[in-house]
Formats: sequence, C-alpha cells, structure tokens
Amino acid sequence: MKRGAVIGVVLAVVLAAGVAGAFAVSLGERSADADAGGVGSTPAATSSPTAGPGDPSPSGAPADAPPSEGLPPGEYADYSDAALEAVEGTAVLFFHAPWCPQCRALEEDILAREVPDGITVLKVDYDSNQDLRRQYGVTIQTTVVRLDDSGDAVQTFVPYDEPTLETALAGLGLAP
Repeated sequence: MKRGAVIGVVLAVVLAAGVAGAFAVSLGERSADADAGGVGSTPAATSSPTAGPGDPSPSGAPADAPPSEGLPPGEYADYSDAALEAVEGTAVLFFHAPWCPQCRALEEDILAREVPDGITVLKVDYDSNQDLRRQYGVTIQTTVVRLDDSGDAVQTFVPYDEPTLETALAGLGLAP
C-alpha cells in the first residue's frame, strides 16, 4: 500500500472514531440532562401551576412576591404562540439547539440568574422552528431576538463568544 493511502485510511478511522465518540457523549448528556430535568428536557424552567403561596418561582423569588416597579417578573419558558401572546413586557426569543455548547451555556446562565423584571425569554427550538427562523432572519443557533408588542424584531444579537444572560441582554439594548 502506498504511504498516501495508509495516511488516508488512518485519518478516516480517527475521524470516524471522533464522530462516534462525540455522538455517544451527546446522547449521554441528553439522557442525563433529561433525567435531571435539565437541558433537552421539556418544559424549560417555568413556574408550576401547583406552586403554593411562598413557593419559589424559577427566578428564586416567592411566587406571591409582588413584582417590582409594576413590571411583571422576569420569566424563562418554552416558546409557543400562546406563550408569546401572554407575554407582558418585553419578549426575547432565544434560538436554542440542544447539541450546541454555547446554547447550553447560555441556558445554564439564564437558569442560574434571575431574568430581569419585565422581560420574558422564550426558548425556541432552533432545529424544529425553521419558519420562525426565516421570519426573524436567524441563521445561527444562540441567536436572541428582541420583539416589539406586535411581534416584530427590534434587535437581534448572537452572544456566541460570551454566552451569558448579561451579554445577551446588553446586545439587545436591555442591559440592567
């Protein structure tokens, strides 16, 4: 066998092993996350309809705590047409892909922090909502889109290099 052919075969084997390993890790993370109710599980952090007085909301504040300054409390929930229509305050769409490390990092940061009052972040599945992606001109996962009251895009930002809630909101002109 010629040297070039041997190198080609070795590279193909290494590439195949790397892809298979990455796929296995991805499946393991999804399974573990779903079991733990984390990334890849449904629904995203939303308040429970069975929460009683004084029970903490996903933001960590008691469910019966009054919103500050007359604004609705910040919220993070899965996207649906009904959820978008129910938003009081500013709606932000977060185009999330469960296989994307930056998306997972941004979601972890959102869950670890409190979404500011008056802002609702709706998690949109990047892979299954292609019509929504086209509507808002989204071409990469981790994109966040700030909407106006009529559902039109006001600002779009991709916090890919620094996937934090603070960076995403600052990029949308919503810095606290």
